[in-house]
Amino acid sequence: MTALKIQVNLTDSKKEKPLSDHLEFGRVFTDHMFSADYIEGQGWTNHRIEPYAPLQLDPASIIFHYGQTVFEGLKAYSSKDGTIKLFRPEQNMKRLNQSSERLCMPLVNEELALEGLKRLLEIDQEWIPTAEGTSLYIRPFIIATEAYLGVSPSKKYKFMIILSPVGSYYKEGIHPVKILVENEYVRAVAGGTGMAKTAGNYASGLKAQQVAAEKGYAQVLWLDGIERKYIEEVGAMNIFFKINGEVITPALNGSILEGITRKSVIQLLQHWNIPVTERKISMEEIRTAQKNGLLDESFGTGTAAVISPIGEFNWKDEKLVVNNGEMGGLSERLYNTLTGIQTGKIEDPFGWVIEVEKPINQL
Repeated sequence: MTALKIQVNLTDSKKEKPLSDHLEFGRVFTDHMFSADYIEGQGWTNHRIEPYAPLQLDPASIIFHYGQTVFEGLKAYSSKDGTIKLFRPEQNMKRLNQSSERLCMPLVNEELALEGLKRLLEIDQEWIPTAEGTSLYIRPFIIATEAYLGVSPSKKYKFMIILSPVGSYYKEGIHPVKILVENEYVRAVAGGTGMAKTAGNYASGLKAQQVAAEKGYAQVLWLDGIERKYIEEVGAMNIFFKINGEVITPALNGSILEGITRKSVIQLLQHWNIPVTERKISMEEIRTAQKNGLLDESFGTGTAAVISPIGEFNWKDEKLVVNNGEMGGLSERLYNTLTGIQTGKIEDPFGWVIEVEKPINQL
């Protein structure tokens, strides 16, 4: 692999770092950011690390009008031995390209993109919090920057990576959350962009989330856009159910995002010889299982929350309580194992963790 040439311009005015016990999700950002520019016919150029600052874009940039943008989310952890650890970052870069392909956007060299991320982490490593449950959230994204109001793919793009120290994603922490099953709005359908990580998928879900919050629920459970009966995702997470000893998660169908935490949970369950199945599962099946005392537990999976246990579903004004509203044993085991692997506290038998070792003085 050809070494990535990165121009580094360090800030001369570092920001004050927040206290670990005052971290909100995605509110504070580090001193620097990574950027690269794409011009059709030239490819990706001008790779650089520079002080975090606002962007200057033409008002006619395609991102503002036709939504050509994709993004990713992953985390960096500080281990006890002082190394920086990344959890399966190559999967994020791979998925970034899958999303880009769906949005007619240029692909990035996955290895070079990962190298750019590592260099950025080396520079802003002091921002990685060390308190229990904290991490450095990483947001790579690509936006269309050509100034053109015609409806066609942009010929210019910007690839960026920004960093944010974060605490727990949910104010409830690892405690079970209450979920409102969405029966009116639709997140995505097969053939659309549901399998891509793009801004429009999240904007279309804001109304349902607003309604859920007003009713006192942490998230919404999305049903399929055709029959409105099969379960797809919970908020921006994948979802799992443990029914009568078997773990079930909705099968990828073209409208469900292929979560990296989802993939890791499936591998862990298989490693533990716990039955796990990917298939269609309806809300009626969940209701029946709950009524028959067979719904052992349910949880969402995602980068931000890792494992988010679910204590209650509200479906058509009927409350379906899961495991007496308490966190299940499997949810807890998965959370402890995944976070333990991510932070280096326990052995990584899968080779999921990548270490960033080069010290800042070698840049």
